[in-house]
Amino acid sequence: MTAELSVVTADQVSKWYGQVSALNDVTVRIPQGITGLLGPNAAGKSTFMQLVTGQLAPSTGEVRVLGEPLRNNPGIYGRIGFCPEQDAFYERMTGREWVSTLVGLHGLGLTEAREAAQRAIEAVDLADLADRPIGAYSRGARQRIKLAQAIAHDPDLLVLDEPLAGMDPISRRRTMQLIREWAGAGRSVVLASHLLHEVEAMTGNILLMNHGRIIADGDVRQIRSLIDAHPHRVVIKTADPKSVARRLLTETDVISLRLDGSAVTVETAQPDALYDWLTARAAEGDCGQIDELSSPDDNLQAVFTYLVKP
Repeated sequence: MTAELSVVTADQVSKWYGQVSALNDVTVRIPQGITGLLGPNAAGKSTFMQLVTGQLAPSTGEVRVLGEPLRNNPGIYGRIGFCPEQDAFYERMTGREWVSTLVGLHGLGLTEAREAAQRAIEAVDLADLADRPIGAYSRGARQRIKLAQAIAHDPDLLVLDEPLAGMDPISRRRTMQLIREWAGAGRSVVLASHLLHEVEAMTGNILLMNHGRIIADGDVRQIRSLIDAHPHRVVIKTADPKSVARRLLTETDVISLRLDGSAVTVETAQPDALYDWLTARAAEGDCGQIDELSSPDDNLQAVFTYLVKP
């Protein structure tokens, strides 16, 4: 992929915080379409995204976005939409007020900003909560309102840091479909995750990061067998954990299962099948309310340790 056809180009980019290196000599070309940035916690994913969105300047090297340099180039920021992993809300503002205010910072007038916010809120299926204070939102709803502000100004490049974190199964499936639709409409998307199944559901093009370096890139199928060699743990938060646990034991292939308050922690060698099963149960409503899914990092960390060992 040439630099002209790349949406993000990094040339020998490093980022240091004092004596700590967050990124180390990263050179990469990210093509148009959807690219998954995959790696365990502290791999350097968030630092790389902050460099791509201009929030940080590299210690050495250069980052170009959509063919343009970021430094001293404020016009490029209007072509980038960013959904951060961490929340930073004015909790008393409604979702509509928050998105309208942020999109107005891109130069839209009051009426235009409100119309753009409404379109974005409807796109992420959050219209029923738009006039409620963000402080009352669930974790999944907070993720979706962040996605709304990322797309409201119709950017060419979306940079999404753990965009599905905390969502229930139905919201996850809808958001994955939205991301595919955004790419199909001409946007390019760079999304970070530490969960392979999330990335694989949206794209086959990935970058693998560990300890601030790009250690592999290309087709996700090239590492699928390595990932699958390690058991996966999935944490399910639900209103009826005992019922969910009974169904899991009888209807799925689980290695182990543990109840902890409102959470069920499952270990499985078939995570894709488990997520499909949970999504189907949530859609049918025959397994109680499933509020949130998450997956600890351990299995992916083991794979990366294997990939980078001497």
